[in-house]
Amino acid sequence: MRLLAIGKAKPDAPESDLLARYAARIKPAFTLVELPDGFGSPAEIKRREADSLLAAIGPDEFVIALDAGGQTPDSAELAKRLTQWTEQSRKLAFVIGGAEGLEARIIARANAKLSLGRLTWPHMLVRPMLAEQIYRAQMINAGHPYHRAGRP
Repeated sequence: MRLLAIGKAKPDAPESDLLARYAARIKPAFTLVELPDGFGSPAEIKRREADSLLAAIGPDEFVIALDAGGQTPDSAELAKRLTQWTEQSRKLAFVIGGAEGLEARIIARANAKLSLGRLTWPHMLVRPMLAEQIYRAQMINAGHPYHRAGRP
């Protein structure tokens, strides 16, 4: 399972530490692939970043694009979807774009679109938030009490 993300995080940043903590708990391994930020006009930035992302995505990978227009499941629904996605026996690739968002070619390539809600989040913070939700989904699927669904 991979996370393809635009931008390079500072190794000593708290977000990097949090991502590493949750990524270490996810099985199979959850790896981060950082790609360079684009430059130029907003359209040129998106084009360059899309080129990098498309080059990094394997032809057989199941791509989940993090996009504001994606579905917003709760944690239990995400757990069901994660099971469905992994049952296809394809490697999962989650994709986070840069500050300008994902170009239409990435959205078109995606097999699924996921949103973490209508709020705008810093892209470096989205990485550990996604990792925590994947870990939570795995714990829900395993019947582990990590997720406390019964709380109001």
